Amino acid sequence: MSSYLAYRAHQQDGRVSSRLETLEAAPLAAGQLRVAVQWSGINYKDALAATGAGKIMKRFPLVVGIDLAGTVIESADPRFAVGAEVIVVGCGIGEESDGGFAEQAVVQADWAARPPAGLSLREAMAIGTAGFTAAMGIQRLEDNGLTPANGPVLVNGATGGVGSLGLNMLAGAGYRVTALTAKAAAADWLRALGAAEVMLASDLPEKVRPLEKALWAGALDNLGGSTLAWLCATTQPLGSIASIGLASSHELHTTVMPFILRGVNLLGINSTYCPVPLREKVWARLGSDLKPKALNQIANREVGLRELPEVFADYLQGRVTGRTLVRTGA
Repeated sequence: MSSYLAYRAHQQDGRVSSRLETLEAAPLAAGQLRVAVQWSGINYKDALAATGAGKIMKRFPLVVGIDLAGTVIESADPRFAVGAEVIVVGCGIGEESDGGFAEQAVVQADWAARPPAGLSLREAMAIGTAGFTAAMGIQRLEDNGLTPANGPVLVNGATGGVGSLGLNMLAGAGYRVTALTAKAAAADWLRALGAAEVMLASDLPEKVRPLEKALWAGALDNLGGSTLAWLCATTQPLGSIASIGLASSHELHTTVMPFILRGVNLLGINSTYCPVPLREKVWARLGSDLKPKALNQIANREVGLRELPEVFADYLQGRVTGRTLVRTGA
């Protein structure tokens, strides 16, 4: 179709507003694909971008949505034929180029991944950037020596998309996982996802010494700030922390002592800059040994394009548990 619906953000006088619009399809350039988008998913970053609560987009106007999955309907790259199913997560869509909250999207073929065996397009978007980033964090932790035999692993921000998927993946891979959350009411849900223990954020010490009792063989950190400082001080010798998010704070006030006295590794995770070989390896694992066993429980909400404005406030106010899928196709 030459025209399609898209949820697009605009900026005027420094203020961001987003709305559903009808756009006209533009011709493809070499190396591009036109995708009939069937599914997308909402990430915290999408809520920041659509509302202007965070400076996510590099230009305006721009279609929101950092994830998409669908079918190629026009190809200017020989690697992908018309009818091929593709997944695109991160890679700057919804930030630097038009994103996935649309019936159609034009993407660079280099950004597209084929869904692995054992993973549908809906499941791929239930995983989305959140789950891909969690899996990338697990891969990096394991590349730095983490195994289930090393000891317990902590996941903070555990009710969010990255946290809940990462928790379920780690538990399914045989790790003993402690979930750290500010939501006491979610404890039973976290245990159902595989948490062996649930810690409340309110129980963390107000003041953290440079080195505390060594507790964790590894961690997925989605918060940053004082929680990440505490993780650095409580990670076991030669343990690793995958730093994924900054939902608490972008600041980190710690010392070098965990790194030079215990050999702790602080691993930065950014799926946007994931090289193709690693991207393919992570997706293959998401269709096999890292496929979340509780994916349907985690991806517990579906909305259409017209419902998007109603859900972003829940993300900004921390009321979301799990993942929200976006039905973009018919």
